[in-house]
Amino acid sequence: MQRKDIFLGLITVVIWGLNFIAISVGLTTIPPLLLGTLRFLVVMFPAVFFLPRPPIDWRWLIALGLTINTGQFAFLFFGMKMGMPSGLASLVLQAQVFFTMIMATAVLSEQWHWNHVVGLFLAAVGMFVIGFQHGDNMTILGFMLTVCASVSWAAGNVIMRRATLGVPPYSILSLVVWAGAVAILPLLVLSWIIEGPAAWAEAWSAFNLSSAASIIYLAYFATFGGYVIWGKLLARYPAGVVSPFALLVPVVGLSSSALVLDEKLSVLQVTGAFLVMVGLIVHIFGRKIIDLNR
Repeated sequence: MQRKDIFLGLITVVIWGLNFIAISVGLTTIPPLLLGTLRFLVVMFPAVFFLPRPPIDWRWLIALGLTINTGQFAFLFFGMKMGMPSGLASLVLQAQVFFTMIMATAVLSEQWHWNHVVGLFLAAVGMFVIGFQHGDNMTILGFMLTVCASVSWAAGNVIMRRATLGVPPYSILSLVVWAGAVAILPLLVLSWIIEGPAAWAEAWSAFNLSSAASIIYLAYFATFGGYVIWGKLLARYPAGVVSPFALLVPVVGLSSSALVLDEKLSVLQVTGAFLVMVGLIVHIFGRKIIDLNR
């Protein structure tokens, strides 16, 4: 990769790693489902009037919006509201890599290799250790909701692979905007039913500059900025070259949460986080390392 592209990859990592702090800030004044609604409302308007709908069948576009946007962020935001630390959330969410592989095997008949099995085992043990060590700084409900968020993200990944088979080239930005638009109504309805108008009124009265900054960061930086840069890198280089940058997102998420939010992890949680990271590394680099040593 050229130096400028390596720099762009690192910029994306920082943007996505700090995303979890922005979520934590937003959740202090805005209910989770309403925060998700506002995020995608800002993503959609006014961009949807200037970007054509991607050449994907409506059924796939709706399915993508319901999984990778509605499901993922409803579970993630609720999980963090219910006691999942932002740093650990950035790590546990990366379990989507393994859930994607499991679903892709069942739906798209993709093949497994030894590094996938070993990586999944290590990450699963790490996730169990993290989940087992719930207490003062993490609730089991928050942990399980975050795992559900990673499953929703994985489902969206598989849907995207299936939806884009044989589809002509299109702008990744248009897909982000239109799939985000799909998520607005279900998130709004769920917010009305679960959180209620009283919570909306309370959020409105508590709304401040931090609330606005959180929504702006989630919409323009994490969504537009991150995905546009990531899409450009994927257009220039193979996925195997670009995807390892994602391993740094939990590193930024964990370290920034410790510095900014003063989040502290227990010894077992650090051990679990280490096992998940090793599992991700084996999953991505395992076969390449063995091939280089032959």
